[in-house]
Amino acid sequence: MSTHDAFLKQASITATEATLVARFEIDGSIPGSGAYVVGLMAASPDYSSQRRLGVEFMNGEAIAFFAFNHDQGTEENYDLKDVAHTSNTITANFPLSAINGLGEGHVMTAFSEADGREFQSGVPVTESL
Repeated sequence: MSTHDAFLKQASITATEATLVARFEIDGSIPGSGAYVVGLMAASPDYSSQRRLGVEFMNGEAIAFFAFNHDQGTEENYDLKDVAHTSNTITANFPLSAINGLGEGHVMTAFSEADGREFQSGVPVTESL
């Protein structure tokens, strides 16, 4: 995958009472071959609590939708019906409980990985919570 493919250009989140809606916009498209992951890294202000929320694609199709809680070392997998995507936009409806405990002033950035390697990290996230 070249650096011009699947470049994560923008990420945003909104929330309802029970859902954290994450939207990822890509400059390019979801790769049609290999593995590709987009997601959010969320942390408490002092980074003592961290969560990693993501959507994994294989050969252009979503195959996993998850949240990893670093504090507990546990991963929760969600139903792929809550992920929608076009070639350059991914919308993931995480349960709001995936970021419970991070509190006010939390830190959140977006990331992407390609074929198991970090591709981008620290992408700013626009929040409307």
